[in-house]
Amino acid sequence: MSVERILLTNDDGIDAVGLRALYDALSADYDVVTLAPTEDRSSVGRALSDDVAVTEHELGYAVDGTPVDCVVAGLDEIVPDADLVVAGCNKGANLGAYTLGRSGTVSAAVEAAFFDVPAVAASMYVPGGSDWWKRDLVAANFDNAVRATRFLVDEAPDAGVFDRADYLNVNAPLAEEDSDASTGPAPMRATTPSTWYGLEATRNGDGNVSFADPIWGRMTPADVPDSVGTDRRAVVDGEVSVSPLSVPHAAEPDAGLEALADAYAVAGRP
Repeated sequence: MSVERILLTNDDGIDAVGLRALYDALSADYDVVTLAPTEDRSSVGRALSDDVAVTEHELGYAVDGTPVDCVVAGLDEIVPDADLVVAGCNKGANLGAYTLGRSGTVSAAVEAAFFDVPAVAASMYVPGGSDWWKRDLVAANFDNAVRATRFLVDEAPDAGVFDRADYLNVNAPLAEEDSDASTGPAPMRATTPSTWYGLEATRNGDGNVSFADPIWGRMTPADVPDSVGTDRRAVVDGEVSVSPLSVPHAAEPDAGLEALADAYAVAGRP
């Protein structure tokens, strides 16, 4: 397949540093049209609005809605000839199977797959435990993510990757501004999403229930509960993780339900 026109979106908002870094890198050689939320719409999953306001922006269009709104509006109306969707670059990693349905970044790529348009979801791991989101970032911090995404946009279509996968979930380590350039960019590893799940719920005295994800306190080589070959382990090891994924969720035809359906038909009312 040939890629000429790219629909760029994200869930951090159209003015996010990570989106601009990707736009600058991709627009050098591709026709990039941005449709991104007017503000931060992180962790909204595949939420879809009834209608959205769309206004012109220097990068394309600002959409008063979700990342999925942006993809549907783009591929079905505004940029129907897009060859590829790129979502990101997200401030914060989208690692593990349990994050895939929650992430607005990844959900944009999933939505593109239903239009039969391949996609790349790009995110960057920001170290710092549970307070990672407070860190102010500059474009240079996204260098690993931008380099990897640009490489995949250039090379993956001709390599036949999208003949076997609907989208790529990319997670890159943060590039420090003062890092030693002689060490080169972070290496790339093909991965599968981690299946580790550890979300916790705590009932408070005020009647509320608080949620916490303890993985952010275990993001070190010694403590991360994942083996080599998983997305989270790759990022902890300083690698760019690329997981080739497909939609929709696979159906299992031999789960014993046919016999149950037959039994249900003759069982009568209880």
